[in-house]
Amino acid sequence: MGTIRVVRLTIDDWERLRALRLHSLRDAPDAFGSTYEEAAAREPAGWIQQLRDLPTFVAVNDEDVDVGLVRYAADGQRPDAAMLISMWVAPEARRLGVGGALIDAIIDHARAQGIARLLLDVADHNVGAIALYARKGFEPTGESGSMPSPREHIREHRRALHLG
Repeated sequence: MGTIRVVRLTIDDWERLRALRLHSLRDAPDAFGSTYEEAAAREPAGWIQQLRDLPTFVAVNDEDVDVGLVRYAADGQRPDAAMLISMWVAPEARRLGVGGALIDAIIDHARAQGIARLLLDVADHNVGAIALYARKGFEPTGESGSMPSPREHIREHRRALHLG
């Protein structure tokens, strides 16, 4: 895999988002609060609404194959904070800089929105993701919890990056 470019999806890209999200949920079901079944049942209008509400960035390899996904969600309670959500990199593209490029796109987007703090939740067992987030400067906040049903047995913790 050579060059990676990161693109922001538009509402016309809902089928692309759907395919990537379903792939991510099949590949790493214990990394996300949503389930494959929930996502597979979502109507096209739901995917389009997600693209309206959640700025969505996709990593594309030099063969024009989508190999990663990340989304940005405003924090409804704290106007100076936002969430990095839905982070996923295809298994064949891991450890090649894809995750870092996706995080950089979200950081750039957050800064353009005037956000002071970027937050994320990560499963405690996801050591690869935790290491990536730590390399990018995300530090544990001390907040922790469990994933929603049916994965309430999975513990996760919050990390934050101060954008200054």
